[in-house]
Amino acid sequence: MSAPVLTLLYVPADRPDRVAKALASDADVVIVDLEDAVAPAHKDLAREQVVRLLGQVDRPVQVRVNHPATAWHGADVEAVSALPPAVGLRAPKVESAEEVRRLAALVPGRDLHLLVESALGVERAFEIATASGEVATLGLGEADLRSDLRITDDAGLAWVRSRIVNAARAARLPSPAMSAYPNVRDLDGLVASCRAGRALGFLGRSAIHPAQLAPIREAFRPTEADVEKARAVVARVGQARTEGVGAIALPDGTFLDVAMVEQARAVLAVVERTRSVHRA
Repeated sequence: MSAPVLTLLYVPADRPDRVAKALASDADVVIVDLEDAVAPAHKDLAREQVVRLLGQVDRPVQVRVNHPATAWHGADVEAVSALPPAVGLRAPKVESAEEVRRLAALVPGRDLHLLVESALGVERAFEIATASGEVATLGLGEADLRSDLRITDDAGLAWVRSRIVNAARAARLPSPAMSAYPNVRDLDGLVASCRAGRALGFLGRSAIHPAQLAPIREAFRPTEADVEKARAVVARVGQARTEGVGAIALPDGTFLDVAMVEQARAVLAVVERTRSVHRA
């Protein structure tokens, strides 16, 4: 099982000093932003910085481009296409499968990370997620979505969040990461929000400040009880295979199925991810 992504750190592309710090951080993925974080007057400079700074990057990175309806989209995509193949493209405000297919044709073989940020995008989430084999992740952009849906409270996002989780998993994509938490000083609120998102099926979260990385990672770390049960499940499966036993049960009498085993392995993968960060 590949290492799960728990932390994704946004950084404005027109700030090379911040990009350098982000690339040196312990974020699992760095998202260099050409879109919302960059003023219109700085778009061209930001794009030039992306090409210069990421030409030989050797860690997980994505570049968020501007939407196709803007004047900057074409040049953004062209710049990303010149970067190492491992650099992913993050697309904002996706609303149709055709939009995804057009983008995939422009950057063949490159991972696409799609953000749904409108009511129409939510309605078409599964179509979007399955539009191309290059789609690597699906996620929400909640700031624009709140405005589009006229939502004034987090409770209004519960159904939408579950819809995106379900669409991603139905498309055999990783569990989606949560949208960024806008208040960088409210770390307690961030943790509480992450735990609520984890209960809905999200895994990991975008951050807009390095101070948010550790709280996000901790919030998505499985509890000791979760870890103990996961280890028991994996150990029991291994023992059963050695003994040639077909029906497998835990000491408490719970019979295991494939879904439980996969969930156990996923829990242990998250634990390993958080430990690797501490070791580094």
